[in-house]
Amino acid sequence: MKILGINALFHDSAAALVVDGKIVAAAEEERFSRRKHGHRPVPFAAWELPELSARWCLEYGDVDPSDLDAVTYSFDPELAGDADAMGLFDPWDHLRQTYAKSAPSFLATALPGLDPARVRFVPHHVAHAGSSALAVADDEVDVLVVDGRGERASHLAGRYVDGRLDVYHSQQLPHSLGLLYEDVTQHLGFLRSSDEYKVMALASHGEPRFLEVLRERVYPTGDGGFHTEPIDWPTLVKPRAAEEEWTQEHADLAATVQYRLEEVLLDLVRWLADRSGGARTLCLAGGVALNCVANTRLLADGPYDDVWVQPAAGDAGTALGGALHVARLEGEPAHPMAGADLGRGWTDDEIEADLLRARLAYTRPDDVSAEVADCLASNGIVAWFQGRSEYGPRALGHRSLLAHPGFAANLERLNDVKGREQFRPVAPMVLLDRARPIFARGPIPSPYMLFVHDVASEWRERIPAVVHVDGTARVQTVDPAAEPLVAAMLERFERLTGLPVVINTSLNTAGRPMVDSPRDALECFGSAPVDLLAIGPFVVRRRGVAG
Repeated sequence: MKILGINALFHDSAAALVVDGKIVAAAEEERFSRRKHGHRPVPFAAWELPELSARWCLEYGDVDPSDLDAVTYSFDPELAGDADAMGLFDPWDHLRQTYAKSAPSFLATALPGLDPARVRFVPHHVAHAGSSALAVADDEVDVLVVDGRGERASHLAGRYVDGRLDVYHSQQLPHSLGLLYEDVTQHLGFLRSSDEYKVMALASHGEPRFLEVLRERVYPTGDGGFHTEPIDWPTLVKPRAAEEEWTQEHADLAATVQYRLEEVLLDLVRWLADRSGGARTLCLAGGVALNCVANTRLLADGPYDDVWVQPAAGDAGTALGGALHVARLEGEPAHPMAGADLGRGWTDDEIEADLLRARLAYTRPDDVSAEVADCLASNGIVAWFQGRSEYGPRALGHRSLLAHPGFAANLERLNDVKGREQFRPVAPMVLLDRARPIFARGPIPSPYMLFVHDVASEWRERIPAVVHVDGTARVQTVDPAAEPLVAAMLERFERLTGLPVVINTSLNTAGRPMVDSPRDALECFGSAPVDLLAIGPFVVRRRGVAG
């Protein structure tokens, strides 16, 4: 079967192609449209049909729209409730549901040849659940979905056995841990449904001193669900305007919400483990599953041996999850996700043609990984563009900015390059077989950068740029079998410096989506103070930077 998955309702519009149960391609529309998270002026802030990413997925898979057996849409308008009745008071929700009901005709227009009768609505949280549990392809796993909202709910807890989902509990709106986190994100002066990761980073600078208030307002109900009562945020901490500096009170509020989130999630997973009675693996999905601090707490203090999160755990992942869900319903076999590199890639000739059009001086060294390692060892900053782009919000060695972790000043230096807040950490990329002595308390392997690890005390002074204020780091481990070019770069860097770790952060600047195409990479290199661009087998150096 040929199945195209679509997400196009709340945010993070995306498309994914699954053929005979295998994941062929998946990409977010923002990488094509260059609008981060698909944000537009209200009311059309997120209603971005993923026309470009869907067409690319089909082209990559050599599938004509007329050949599709199904197109999944990760929201079922027939299950949606009235926003006011659910306590959401969203003036645009009725229009959103009308848009969803019209999805078959919209998609048939965008993809000529598609039979609109092939469009199948998949409940939002079922699509989330499938994006994780069906991508790991184990026979028996428990699954927990936590996000802002779906049709009527904000959470799903259940179990998969042989690809079939048994739902144990679904928390009804308006109670929502995801919306709670969105509320505090906005109160702290960040962009709602976009900058929640900034709250997680800011939390490490604070203490949870408002915890008693949050425990009264946000609490588990003992039946697998929870309540989130309205909170008068200004009575706790005054709101921060976007241009204002954050204060200790702002950090303390972030720390409080983060800590209470972890407590409630722990209660939910303990209930789920008791209810299912046997699964050793917990699969997480939904926007809250991108909270790597909470994920680590669940693994460390929860009842499961393993916690698995796929790299596009937010709404973008529902495009994949919807397609996998229908594939399994139709009897297709399960195939595990091999990696996050599911987006666009370019041939060497195509990259060189862009370099020639840009009239840039470039070289083609015998070993691009060695050139990069040498530059990093000399404390240069490298823009790294290799292979197919990543699915999800994390740079995982395909669209990355790289730097030396041994200089503490490189944290501020990279945040300046990217034009972002200085409280934000950068992440370490480390060879898989070298990770454990350096990074403790957290899963190894950790290929998708979705957990945090304690940095061993003897290493904190050696790699200060990647150590967060709380002594942790959000680690990406690199397996040479999966990423030979990245591994070769890391191996040479270790020979030169004694450090098997390199800073890895996303190749973009503030407010812009991650670089996707060669043209994107050249534009970013041209506007940011980066010393070297490694793009495919080619190297471009900033004028005045020695080779």
